[in-house]
Amino acid sequence: MAASARRGTPLTLQEISATAVRMVDEGGVEALSMRKLAAELDVNPMSLYHHVESKDALLELLCDTVADRMRMPPDDGSPWQEQLRALAVAYYQHAQDHRAMWGYIHEHPELVADRRQVVWQTLYRIMRLAGVPEPELRRTSDVLHAFVSGFIYAEVQGHFSDDPEEIARMFDTAIDVIIHGLQGGSRTG
Repeated sequence: MAASARRGTPLTLQEISATAVRMVDEGGVEALSMRKLAAELDVNPMSLYHHVESKDALLELLCDTVADRMRMPPDDGSPWQEQLRALAVAYYQHAQDHRAMWGYIHEHPELVADRRQVVWQTLYRIMRLAGVPEPELRRTSDVLHAFVSGFIYAEVQGHFSDDPEEIARMFDTAIDVIIHGLQGGSRTG
């Protein structure tokens, strides 16, 4: 890959992605444009198109980049309740770290429609440990995702206290409700 005359070093897809994620984290998706990204990277805007074909392709790349940054709980033999709590906390923290992308992804679910993503694989694994029957995995996982996402959305919209400790207690209560429901609830059709 040829080096840019202005910057002197070759542009990489990883650099493009990392810079774009930072820009979105700081200013929202609307703050991202190919021209602004090129200026931030000190390259000609056309240089970006050697790596991504459009802004839509860039946003898909950002979804993958952000998803890859989420730390999944390991399959370490710990009880499913602990693994589910760890996954929920990781998802919550990840949404906090990347609020603008989180919101954008939920407005454009087609960007993450692929259920092979690591977060879904991890959730399915934990649901199996919890005893959720195979035919119910998708529905149960969708409900849990909607529940946690709804909590995050309500917080982002300002429906909760401004006290971070109170919000943490509320989130902990929400996860307790989920765990209790999975332990005692019926998961049949």
